Amino acid sequence: MAPQRLLLLFLFLFYFSSSLANARFITGLSSPTNLVSDGTSTVKSPPYLLLKPLVSAEETCEQTYGFLPCTTTVLGNLFLIIVYGYLMFLAATYLSTGSELLLEILGPGIVGGLFLPALGALPDAMLILVSGLSGTAETAQDQVSVGMGLLAGSTVMLLTVIWGSCVIVGRCDLRDSFAVDGTNTKGFHLTESGVSTDIWTCYAARIMAISVIPFLIVQLPQALDSTSGRHLAVLIALIISVLMLISYCVYQVFQPWVQRRRLEYVKHKHVISGILRHLRKQAFGKLLNEDGEPNTEMIKKLFEAIDENHDGGLSHSELKAFIIGIRFEEIDLDKDDAVRKVMVDFDTSLDSLVQEEEFVKGLTKWINEARQTGGAHLEATGGTFKFIDRFHQETRREHALLGSEEQSDEVIEHVENTRWISFKAVLLLLLGTLIAAAFADPLVGAVDNFSTATSIPSFFISFIALPLATNSSEAVSAIIFASRKKKRTASLTFSELYGAVTMNNVLCLSVFLALVYVRGLTWDFSSEVLVILIVCLVMGGFASFRTTFPLWTCSVAYILYPFSLALVYILDYVFGWS
Repeated sequence: MAPQRLLLLFLFLFYFSSSLANARFITGLSSPTNLVSDGTSTVKSPPYLLLKPLVSAEETCEQTYGFLPCTTTVLGNLFLIIVYGYLMFLAATYLSTGSELLLEILGPGIVGGLFLPALGALPDAMLILVSGLSGTAETAQDQVSVGMGLLAGSTVMLLTVIWGSCVIVGRCDLRDSFAVDGTNTKGFHLTESGVSTDIWTCYAARIMAISVIPFLIVQLPQALDSTSGRHLAVLIALIISVLMLISYCVYQVFQPWVQRRRLEYVKHKHVISGILRHLRKQAFGKLLNEDGEPNTEMIKKLFEAIDENHDGGLSHSELKAFIIGIRFEEIDLDKDDAVRKVMVDFDTSLDSLVQEEEFVKGLTKWINEARQTGGAHLEATGGTFKFIDRFHQETRREHALLGSEEQSDEVIEHVENTRWISFKAVLLLLLGTLIAAAFADPLVGAVDNFSTATSIPSFFISFIALPLATNSSEAVSAIIFASRKKKRTASLTFSELYGAVTMNNVLCLSVFLALVYVRGLTWDFSSEVLVILIVCLVMGGFASFRTTFPLWTCSVAYILYPFSLALVYILDYVFGWS
């Protein structure tokens, strides 16, 4: 609690030392009336002073809530930005910790898919909301650039600096285009070290790329140089953004169930490939005829070999004894589960026995399925086909892309003292929400005042500084996860980054569009939208169709960050985009 006490002390001292400060400039020039000077002058802009003073000013400021400290000086506002930014960082940390505790108790589903993503984007959404609610429409139009700067800066930072850092700290040795967990003998080799993710991470990247559609819609009238349809475009983009938010949350709710079903299907293919390869060895390569069709006579002989009691039917125990002798490579397959899968495919009469005819038909069905996947390519020796091996390799690759069973077949372990953990989680979530709601407005005001005092556009301050506060806990968590150098943790890390950007593009944008529409503000953010589109589409396209990222890919992410800043500056202040 020491940092929090120190922070409160700073706020207390600064309130009494700066909130009431109001002075005039001291100058050495004589009074224009040539009377005895009282030690001050009415000259407000000394000719030798080009910048505004760092510690005092003539202007007054409005205290947020009537009691929070405020100032018009550069150093004072910089201090306030740091203090309020730290408070927003605490809010994000409390929300993150409370979410993890809640997920530990309740597991994925509605909590993990609907509740937690919204909480993760709450600090950003709060800052965007208050940036457009303050004062008159003219004041809101000036301050809303803070919200847009935060939205663009958060997205760019997550997909550039944090993404590239996760590749560096999570790098492992690459072997056959896949990262080997826990190995790092290649050091910083640009092509032989990197990270690998599962196919679900690719899906998350594709969803992120699709989530930029509302930006395209709201920007369409400006692209066509039309002024009449801008308000309507904002409304249409708002509706689509809300619908995409709902769809994304529904997907997050059902994604664990879909993932488990996909893994079950791949396990089933493992059973097929393992049994076919084993029977091919038992048949001495004569499982198929020379024309590639199943060898019915050989299949019947294999049936007789498995039927230990020769009663004409394979029981559960006989199938289990047969499957125990099969080595299923790189998968810890439950033998009883494998028997159940065989019975489901073969026992068409549902009498809990696999008859000879059922065995022949079932095995023929499996061979044809393997042929469709592996392709019927003749081996050099002739007489046999290698599509069974190709089917096996394809199954292994698909299982690797889907990720580990630990990740997707998770069972919530018993958590002791659930009542206390639930209370702690709810308390942290409430505390984080209250801090974010209370200090979002003062932070926006401090940024706006700092922009006025330094003549630096508020967009750039919010683009660079505010994401450091709202995304710090997320960045630290992602880097720590990535440093474990495992495919599972790398997949979770990058999926969370893509998910955070998706929530920015749907939830935070929905809040922003609602502000613009309800308050009748002008959508005037062409360059900012272009930066978001470029970064999301480049990184989304980059991550949508590959699961392995060599170390050199981090340079692409790092280059995009200064490129984004330079692009906004050139478009806004050189070409005057509006």
